[in-house]
Amino acid sequence: MADLTGAVWRKSTRSSSNGGNCVEVADNLPGVVGVRDSKDPTGPALVFGPAAWQAFVAQVGARA
Repeated sequence: MADLTGAVWRKSTRSSSNGGNCVEVADNLPGVVGVRDSKDPTGPALVFGPAAWQAFVAQVGARA
């Protein structure tokens, strides 16, 4: 499990402001990118390597 201590979380620009489906991303840590549900900040987080995260973002962007 990756240590996300010191993670700086930011809300996705695609998240709505009405409290609906929101994700937060922390990409300030070396070697990992964290993703969590903004409604449950103390809950579990997904952790990706930078290359996997870049591939995910590229695929999502291609379908938007």
